[in-house]
Parts: sequence; structure tokens; C-alpha cells
Amino acid sequence: MRDFEFPKRMKAAILVEQNKPLVIDEVQFPEMLDCGQVLVKIYYSGICGSQIGEIKGAKGHDSYLPHLLGHEGSGKVLAVGSGVKKVKPDDYVVLHWMRAGGIESSTPFYKWKGKWINSGWVTTFNEYAIVSENRLTVIPNWVDAKIASLFGCAVTTGLGVLTNKAKLIMGESIVVFGVGGVGLNVIQGAKLISAYPIVGVDIFDNKLKLAEKIGATHLINSSQKNVKKEIIEIFGNQGADVVVDNTGLPEIIQLAYEITKNKGRTVLVGVPKKGNNISIYSLPLHFGKIITGTHGGETNPKEDIHRYLKLLKAGILKLQKLITNEFTLDEINTAIEMICSGKIAGKCLIRFKQ
Repeated sequence: MRDFEFPKRMKAAILVEQNKPLVIDEVQFPEMLDCGQVLVKIYYSGICGSQIGEIKGAKGHDSYLPHLLGHEGSGKVLAVGSGVKKVKPDDYVVLHWMRAGGIESSTPFYKWKGKWINSGWVTTFNEYAIVSENRLTVIPNWVDAKIASLFGCAVTTGLGVLTNKAKLIMGESIVVFGVGGVGLNVIQGAKLISAYPIVGVDIFDNKLKLAEKIGATHLINSSQKNVKKEIIEIFGNQGADVVVDNTGLPEIIQLAYEITKNKGRTVLVGVPKKGNNISIYSLPLHFGKIITGTHGGETNPKEDIHRYLKLLKAGILKLQKLITNEFTLDEINTAIEMICSGKIAGKCLIRFKQ
């Protein structure tokens, strides 16, 4: 490591103040890697809903400002710190926020304007990243770097929700509220499992059209139709076996629980803003109905990413059509605005120079 010359600076998107645009500026690198740290050149980064939630303060006051962001991406390993055995220079990797094998290192000490700036074990809204070994998974070089970035969160969370949490099986029904990055992968996974019907619910027609292309059998625009009435028309009064909420909106969570079968499962991916509580009638819980949250689909990146790559290589898992927009790092605030406004139907990526 002593012979490796670090980049001295990199461009990064910095969260300085909640509910304000990210600041694009140069950040200074430390002089060397610590034990368990890996230097990665970022190729692509996704913009996950949870990162937008961080920017908007969904979980309340952020005591770590200013700090870097981004937790799903792809790139190439440039150098490794002491103790690292899982990856080596020139490996192509997925960067993910869920822990996998390897060392959990200390977080890196970048500087901005002469002061330390906070950063987690993985960040991807930056040209380079010092990443903890256990937030990286090596992938074959045949995998398109754009598609590889989706395995950092969107794909693994979406498919993990079905297999690890909802335990969806062939012939069961599912309703998905919010068909963004995660929701689209829930729908595609449900199709692979042969669920029916697969109902996508959103307020944007462009998202619903994409959901239909990847497997939704029924579509409901909740800004134009009464969702409960539409669900009754599809299922009768029985309800769906599985209902997944990606919105984090209390009124939607309550509706999702209500339209779930008596012995069905309601799975919450989205997180309500701090202080926004839900109210449900709990009696059905005593007779087999389930409402539960998920933590990244309970994914094990070390095992799950390579299982899903087999499906990708076989042409069974189709991810290219999920990527609808690309932006440069300088355009990241525009990208975030477009995501929030619903102008972007599928997955939006930040593209870096390779």
C-alpha cells in the first residue's frame, strides 16, 4: 500500500443541509487505506429512495451533517488495505449497504474545506470511494456496469422481499404499492415465481406502463381511481395473499394492511417520516394475518447477488429495461428533482468516467 499513490481529491455530492440541493465539490483523500478498507473507482451509482429520504429528513434530524451519500453502485477496485482478502486490485465489484463477508473497517476520513466530513462504510455519489471490505461483492467482468449497480440495493431488496420476507409462492396473489426501483423488482420477481394476479399501484402512468412491461397483470392509478374498490373488483372481498408497500405513507400502509387476506402478509419497505404513525385494527393478527417491515429484503449479498447473476446470464432476469435515465454527477440534483416529480419511470443512474 505504501507504493500506491492515492488520488488527492475527488468530486462528490455532499449533503450539507436537509431539504436543500446537494453540494457538488471536491473532497480531499486520506494518505493511505486503513485495515479492511478498499479503494474503488465508481462507474455507476443508483439513486435509492432511502437516500432521497435522508436528504428530505424522513427519519428526523441528521446529526452527521455534512456527509457523503449513495449506497448502491458498481466499480473497479484500485487498491486494498491490510487484512483484505475478499477483493483485489482490478476486480469488478458491486457496492452495497448490506453486510457481506470480510472485514468491517473504520469509516474513511475525507476532508472538505479543511475539516473532516462524515462518510459511512460505503458511499457512491462520488468519483472514488473508500469502502469497507464487507460492503463489496466481486462480480464477473461480463456483467454490464450499469446493470451491476442495481444489485447494490434495488434488485436484492426487491427480490429479497419476496423470497426472504413475504415467502411468496406459485399461484399466490400480490399487490405492490409504489412501482419505483424496488417495486419494479418486486413485480418482476413475482412474475418469475408465477404469482397471479400481480397488481401494480402508483400515481404515475409512466411508472405503471413500465410495471406492465415487466410483469404486472393489473394496474391501478391511485390518483385517478379508488384503490379499495378496484382491489375488490379484482379479488372480491377476500384480499391479496401479499401486499408490499414501498411508499412509507401511513394512509397507504393502512390500506395495504386492510386489503391483505386474513392470513396474508403485509410487508413494509417504505418508512414513514418520523412522527407519522399508522393505525390498524390488530385483531386479525391474532388469527394469522402478518404485518412486518423488511431490512433490505434480508439480503445476503455474498450469496444472493451470484444467484441472481445466474438468472441474468440465462436471460431470465431482465434488468436493462428498468434503467430509463442516466445523469452525470453534476446533474444529480436535477435527477433527484425528476425522480421526486415522477418524471422518471424506472431506475435512474449517475454515470462516472471509466
